[in-house]
Amino acid sequence: MNKHALKFTPMTLAMMCANASAAVTLYDDDTNSVTTDLLVNVFYTNSSSDQLSDFSDPNSNKVSRDQSRVRIGFLPNYIGFNFNTEVNDLKIGARSSFWVTLNDTDYNRGAEGLGTRSGIDVRQFYATIDSDWGQVLLGKDFGLFSRSNILTDELLLGHGQSSDYYGLIDGGNVSFGNIGSGYTYPFPKAQMTYRTPDLSGFQIAVGVMDPSKKSANSSEDSPRFESEITYTGDFDAVDFKAYINGVTQSSEDSNGTVDSDGLGGGVRVGFGGLALNASGFSTTGLGDVAGLDTIVSTEKTKSDGYLLQGSYTFDSERFVLSYGNTEVDTDGTKTLEYANKAVAWFHTVNSNLTLVAEYNRTEVNEGNTEKNNTYALGAVVTF
Repeated sequence: MNKHALKFTPMTLAMMCANASAAVTLYDDDTNSVTTDLLVNVFYTNSSSDQLSDFSDPNSNKVSRDQSRVRIGFLPNYIGFNFNTEVNDLKIGARSSFWVTLNDTDYNRGAEGLGTRSGIDVRQFYATIDSDWGQVLLGKDFGLFSRSNILTDELLLGHGQSSDYYGLIDGGNVSFGNIGSGYTYPFPKAQMTYRTPDLSGFQIAVGVMDPSKKSANSSEDSPRFESEITYTGDFDAVDFKAYINGVTQSSEDSNGTVDSDGLGGGVRVGFGGLALNASGFSTTGLGDVAGLDTIVSTEKTKSDGYLLQGSYTFDSERFVLSYGNTEVDTDGTKTLEYANKAVAWFHTVNSNLTLVAEYNRTEVNEGNTEKNNTYALGAVVTF
């Protein structure tokens, strides 16, 4: 993976990571172009979950056990289409991407039953308008809060944590990467977002988002607001990126009002073949369940997390060390701690194929404790 290739534009999570290849051109003339891009990843995994004490639910099937899988990693597989044209000094673009899983056959999930059940998850469907004054994005895309936290994750193309606490060992979808153990997930949202042009390395993004619901009958009389400020620079042989992002929203139902706020940020420095990455976040009334940026029932719920990583790249090899931690407390009492340690090796065969070997050690403490060891061997194909 080429660390110098990290760019942060409103494309897919996979296309924004350094290993993604250039899109394939379907049509191109002097004014219009259509391209497509694709990602497929698959891993063989072996997980050992040591449940040191039973969960409070006596009917829970979450017990100490081992499990082998053939499954996808942190990113779903996707195919995307990009459209670009230029009219009257305006650059008009659009993107649609369709995301699917692979590990959906022959697993016992109750009412979901057996057999193939892949659903198409449309995470992106938006248009962009670019000019000298910046860019406006209209449609569905990933949020701004925690966006760069997840994009700078050195394990973005890897497997990540898959503890039994969140039902990830048997899950028919993705693993969780470092979601819940270092950052929250920037859910794709309907939005109207403005990005400034590059201002000597700085860029500001401000978005008006479709709000998240507190409950089925909750009232949201204002939209959700998210923003991010990034700085990217090259200093001789040093690549530097810093960012800060935030979110705020209010939601009310018969049980009261929850004001949800979050602040995140991070720094990534690369020099020679070495890269150091640190990020963190803090939220109130937001994101305590599985590290997702959804509304919770009380603003007394607070979540704090951080992710520390180092990687070294030489020739076709990249090695990563990673540690992420998230703590949740309510009324000043810690109710959940979720941590993940990981080591990974990425071998670039060519610009379209990368091989991955990864180990994750996940520890969960919610009054009950799980210790999970997951080994993963896989391949990632990009176009």
